[in-house]
Amino acid sequence: MSRINTNVQSLIARRALDLNNSSLNQALERLSTGLRINTGADDPAGLIASETLRSGVRAISTAIDNANRADTIVAVAEGGLQEISSLLLELERLIDQSANQAGLTQEEISANQLQIDSILASIDRLADATAFGNKKLLNGELAFTTSSVNVLPATGAALSHLNKVQINSAKIPAGSYRNVVVNVVTRSQNAYVSAVTAGTNSSGVKNGTIAKATTIQVRGNLGTDVFSFASGTSAATIVSTINSSKELTGVSATASAVTGGPQSVVFQSTGFGSDAFVSVSILENASTAFVNQAADKTDYGANGTITINGANAVVKGLDASVRAGNLSLDLTLTATFGGTSGGTTTFYITGGGAVFSISPTVGLAGQETLGVSEVSSSKLGNAGVGFLTTLKSGLANDLSQKKFASAQRIVRESINQVASLRGRLGGFQKDTLAHTISSLQVARENTTAAESAIRDADFAAETAELTRAQILVNASTNVLRIANTQPQNALALLG
Repeated sequence: MSRINTNVQSLIARRALDLNNSSLNQALERLSTGLRINTGADDPAGLIASETLRSGVRAISTAIDNANRADTIVAVAEGGLQEISSLLLELERLIDQSANQAGLTQEEISANQLQIDSILASIDRLADATAFGNKKLLNGELAFTTSSVNVLPATGAALSHLNKVQINSAKIPAGSYRNVVVNVVTRSQNAYVSAVTAGTNSSGVKNGTIAKATTIQVRGNLGTDVFSFASGTSAATIVSTINSSKELTGVSATASAVTGGPQSVVFQSTGFGSDAFVSVSILENASTAFVNQAADKTDYGANGTITINGANAVVKGLDASVRAGNLSLDLTLTATFGGTSGGTTTFYITGGGAVFSISPTVGLAGQETLGVSEVSSSKLGNAGVGFLTTLKSGLANDLSQKKFASAQRIVRESINQVASLRGRLGGFQKDTLAHTISSLQVARENTTAAESAIRDADFAAETAELTRAQILVNASTNVLRIANTQPQNALALLG
């Protein structure tokens, strides 16, 4: 070493020492934090990828929390419905017991009515009190809101097309609405049986009476009754007698006559659809009391064809249901609208419902909605059979009116409604929330593993790197010391 102004070997050793110290510091940082990427400079592309995955993990975790919260809310609602269901079953017992009139004193029936009033008050209280925090669950706050349910036809006369609108779920864009178009392609039909009267006047002209005494058995969906008529009884009287018992049989009657032709009695089911039927058996003088009448006649109704937003609905009489991807609803059509082919009505779902965001991606696609209707006594039941509130003292179906069959049908319809709602809530818990939570948990595990593979430090590799860096730092330090002492050898040349 004969030149001393520039110590190239020292510069090389110092640069190597800096590099080795940097490696040592990096290994120490990774081992102390557990992360392979601590700053963007460590791995820019890896940092971008890991941050994206980390965001996904956070979104998935929040979606799992949201789904668990939704499950809790639904469980609270179902608990309230379970108690209401128990009260409705007790109502059924009280009505059935009170129908045994000969076996109960008036005091006992009055006591049953007091208990019915108390049960109805309890149902109303539960409907209003069942809540999660300050959010009421069974008082209608979680029901969907609709508009234009009663559509004005071209004539301008008001006409109600729908008796009931139950929106089970619907995805509605924020600030917008969803329209629902109901088309009656072919009408639902009653069951009909016609019997032409054979009575004549002194001139031999049919006069709308029966020719001979006869007994008729009428059967319908609700039950059976037997009627006896004397010779000469008018069709109008027969019709009035049959209609007086329609709540027992489910069969009504009308008098009908073709212009210039004989008069007939038309027996018609009060219900619509394939489940509706009418059976008329003429037990005596079938062919003489009426015109060439068969002794037994039976007819069944038919379900119509209804489309809702272009999709074929499941139709049962006047009830129509559709389960499309973003819309699930149940409708009950009026007899006029559902019993006439070619009718169309439109209404709008404007908002409401319980909206749960149970997906990592916020938006309509990640939402699940649930409509929970009010279950108070004024809402349970329907326009056809009546509403539960009419069982209260002083109203149309209290025990003093002795309309036990009507009261029982109202209670059974209410039981079916509550059971259906409980089933929907249970299905939402089991088939939607439970499977969603399970799927999200798997997704979180896999996404977390992917993020860990990019960002987390491999302790085995980093420990080996630490050992290597420590050795190199010690070696480069010794080399730098030697390089700095070499120029002193030049002093030997000065003697």
